[in-house]
Amino acid sequence: MFEKEAKGLELLRNNSSLVIPGVMMHGIADDKQYLVLEWLEKGAPQKDIWERFGQALAMLHKQTKEYFGLDEDNYIGSLRQHNDQHNDWPSFYAKCRIMPLVKILVDEGTLSLQDMDTAHTLCDKLKYIFPEEPASLLHGDLWAGNYSVHSSGYAAMFDPAVYFGHREIDIAMTRLFGGFDQRFYDAYNETYPLEKGWQQRLSLSQLYPILVHAVLFGGHYCFQARDVMTRFS
Repeated sequence: MFEKEAKGLELLRNNSSLVIPGVMMHGIADDKQYLVLEWLEKGAPQKDIWERFGQALAMLHKQTKEYFGLDEDNYIGSLRQHNDQHNDWPSFYAKCRIMPLVKILVDEGTLSLQDMDTAHTLCDKLKYIFPEEPASLLHGDLWAGNYSVHSSGYAAMFDPAVYFGHREIDIAMTRLFGGFDQRFYDAYNETYPLEKGWQQRLSLSQLYPILVHAVLFGGHYCFQARDVMTRFS
């Protein structure tokens, strides 16, 4: 798991102007995995931290690939993240993000077979919902706990779950638990404008992290996932 995280951090460092901790070393000692990262000192925010953060994320998203996915699987939290390469986003989102987690939840009895049918119906409609865009390099798990204010006064980003996907996924993740200033979104949109209707697609773009939380923590995340699938199906 740490080997995959190290690769994700290096991919971000090579393609982003944001502060990303350098990987010092990783490996196994006494049957324990370890990952040693560069120490990042925290600091006070500069006045334009949110503008710079939004611009930098937009520029990261301008790093594109001809496919959706990655050259290997990795992890989001402790869950394996499937990154099989697909030519289009609806196919990737359905087969590598939504359905594998719905199957886990159905197999354990948390969701029902009816929920499985709803998920299939939703996946069949994805091609009519998401606008076509190139596959962007994503942080993959960009919530408020995965960035901090660096000693430079600007944002540092860490704990990624990288892949090439639809950029609305990163934006939606920032909105799932809050903690991002409106100036962040304004600067992002000035640099790389989001397609019309992105606000209406937010909860659908949040479905993947909601399903991740449903698998890991259960509770209200299961009801939230069912609600999203039902509304968009």
